[in-house]
Amino acid sequence: MTPRSEAWLWVQLIAGAALPAELVLLVLLLAGADPGPLPALERLLSWALGAVAPALLLGRRPADLRSLLLFKAADREPTALQSQLAAQQQQTVVQVLFALGVVAMLPLLVWADRTAALATALSPLQHTGRLSCLLAGTAVLALMVWQWQQLVQAIWLLTRRGEQLAATAPLSSEALQHGRTHLGLPLLRLPVLSFESAGPAVAVEREQATKENQGADLDQQVS
Repeated sequence: MTPRSEAWLWVQLIAGAALPAELVLLVLLLAGADPGPLPALERLLSWALGAVAPALLLGRRPADLRSLLLFKAADREPTALQSQLAAQQQQTVVQVLFALGVVAMLPLLVWADRTAALATALSPLQHTGRLSCLLAGTAVLALMVWQWQQLVQAIWLLTRRGEQLAATAPLSSEALQHGRTHLGLPLLRLPVLSFESAGPAVAVEREQATKENQGADLDQQVS
């Protein structure tokens, strides 16, 4: 089996579409109040609480492959493929890309706070205090950190070859239980995906049949 047969990885790619929407939500939440006397310090503290702190926790205990924050797998025991995929979660490339994304959230937060003045009329937190807006924005940042890690992990694992995965020793159930972050209600059951390659063969057979029919028509015309 290859990583592409794991449905959980494909579902986690939805984060690629969710992250821009969450950035827009961040702008709307910050638009509820004007910046305080020290906006740079406020943004730095919000980034530290909403991005850096969750990133440190997820760096030590990455998000479980079968957890989607609100929901997770109903099966307690992972499959052999899922245990092998979990062993590839903390590769250096994955950790570097994850850290770069967390760092990039600081200029994104600065941009969102500066742009928020244009969306004051659309903010769901109008006429509230600056602290409430910052706390709500901090929660959105934490959500973005979670989804960014899952997006990076999913792309990395989906691009691994079956031979590379076969050479990886699977993590034990105890290591998965204590070394991964499991969040959500245990309600989901996703099937194993299968990719068949019968399409090209059918196309060739149809092409050959077409050529044979054309040849028969030419023979009839000549005769």
